[in-house]
Amino acid sequence: MIKRKIPLRKCVGCGEQKTKRELIRIVRSPEGDVSLDRTGKLPGRGAYICSDETCLQRAIKTKAVQRALQVELSPEQIRILLERVSNES
Repeated sequence: MIKRKIPLRKCVGCGEQKTKRELIRIVRSPEGDVSLDRTGKLPGRGAYICSDETCLQRAIKTKAVQRALQVELSPEQIRILLERVSNES
């Protein structure tokens, strides 16, 4: 029996390594739009975050999300991300 490799990703908020399926992907598209990627397959630069809202708040406060996506987030974009992550939980 062949053992399949399980992809691990690191949360930009807390720094814990978890399986890719446990985390939520935030993606910056080539056009510069920032959104949540439910499929994990959208093109663009991505960052992974736990489904816990406090991880996202910590990542925004320390600007880890902005560094990972190489983009400056507006207060409106931050509000939308917080709403969507809280709905995912």
